[in-house]
Amino acid sequence: MKVWVLRHGEAEPHARSDAQRNLTEHGRKQVLRSAAHLLGEQLDAIVVSPYVRAQQTASLVHDALGFAEPLVTVSWLTPESNPDRVIAELDALGLDNVLLVSHQPLVSSLLGLLVHGSRQSGEAMSTASLAELEGDGALAGLMTLRSLRHA
Repeated sequence: MKVWVLRHGEAEPHARSDAQRNLTEHGRKQVLRSAAHLLGEQLDAIVVSPYVRAQQTASLVHDALGFAEPLVTVSWLTPESNPDRVIAELDALGLDNVLLVSHQPLVSSLLGLLVHGSRQSGEAMSTASLAELEGDGALAGLMTLRSLRHA
């Protein structure tokens, strides 16, 4: 199984709510640089947070890759989501190659849990950072971090 974790691109600092923040032009460019690393990968799904900046990030990646399947929007990829739940939901999806588009602090906690078995051991993920993990399944402490690229 391969799991790619992409943090959304740079977003505007303020909006009516955190969930409504849009990507900046710089953020869009960051996302496209990260998307280039996914060219040629055989994704089964792009799973994304409902927040606007994550939706915009996922749409840019979707279009850049010419991905045929629709985005899968889920409530369990928001900034404060529980990484244990994310792992359980990933397992339930039963996919071999999936891209998750989400936020801090979830993305770092999720990487720490998948790779080291600890939420506190996560890698730093700046805007549009892309992590590639591989393992027999999405299991705490049993995935290997293959790459981490910062836009």
